Amino acid sequence: MNLARKGELALVNDIRARFSSSLPRGGTGIGDDAAIMAPGPGKLLATVDAMVEGVHFDLALITPRQLGCKLVAVNVSDIYAMGGRPDYLFLSMALPPRTRTSFIDKFFDGIEEGLHSHGTVLAGGDLSSSPSGVTLSATVTGHALKPVKRSGAKVGHGIFVTGTLGDSACGLELLKRIGRPVNLEKGRQTPLSWKIMGPLIKKHLVPEPRPLGNGALKEVSSMMDLSDGLLLDLWRLCSESGTGAVLHEKAIPVSFEMRTAAEYLGIDPLELALAGGEDYVILFTSPRKKVRGAVRIGDVASGGYKLIEMSGRERRLPPSGYAHFNGK
Repeated sequence: MNLARKGELALVNDIRARFSSSLPRGGTGIGDDAAIMAPGPGKLLATVDAMVEGVHFDLALITPRQLGCKLVAVNVSDIYAMGGRPDYLFLSMALPPRTRTSFIDKFFDGIEEGLHSHGTVLAGGDLSSSPSGVTLSATVTGHALKPVKRSGAKVGHGIFVTGTLGDSACGLELLKRIGRPVNLEKGRQTPLSWKIMGPLIKKHLVPEPRPLGNGALKEVSSMMDLSDGLLLDLWRLCSESGTGAVLHEKAIPVSFEMRTAAEYLGIDPLELALAGGEDYVILFTSPRKKVRGAVRIGDVASGGYKLIEMSGRERRLPPSGYAHFNGK
């Protein structure tokens, strides 16, 4: 059955039956004109992210369930990047009438999995038809006692990341070579061993953003998540703070799997680590020399934007990475 036969009302009733029971007591979500929510303590946070077929995802390379998981992940990552905790998610979908209901069911399996993983509930949204292609948008609200902005970096503070870089971009390149969706639970015959490829592909298809610990948050001066690549996102943070940055190539964390796969693909692993997007780890600055659970990759500077290479040579860095409207 497709959506044209099922109809909007029946689909809304299915979604309501599936998700309304997870709302906190006293709250109302799907079924009314607006949701009634109990905001968490501190400041209210809100973020929105859109995912457009052909721009953010290719249905030839991702399953509906993986797509649902990823949509939740990329939105809650923004809440974590402000030092907060996610509470509610609102989902808007524009779908072609020919869309199979089996696609919708599996997509919501992924949404449900993502919500459960991050302690978030679906509180409402909107449905629309689309003349071609799938367009998804999620709005997530959350709370933080003391939100952390991008504008607090100070000269002399360390620059930290909470995970390896370039894995997701490398995973995408591998998926393009395979040319079809991959079952992450079972694996499959692949050009490289699944021990190498599996973790990289998983990081691209179903990222797992995690918040910074409360102890570390107390010492953070600025923070954001890495969605468009280290160089571009760090440039954004430094621009908001009115500073520059010095990175050290030897300190940039890359996984063994990414380095191995990049060699197979003929891609410079440093390029993937610096400019590859969708890592969804946290980038932050701190006056502390060390922060548990994070790697120091450089220092906030008074101006300029450069990399100290392994050889000790200094190289100026462009703010490269993924940017909308220019295809890079």
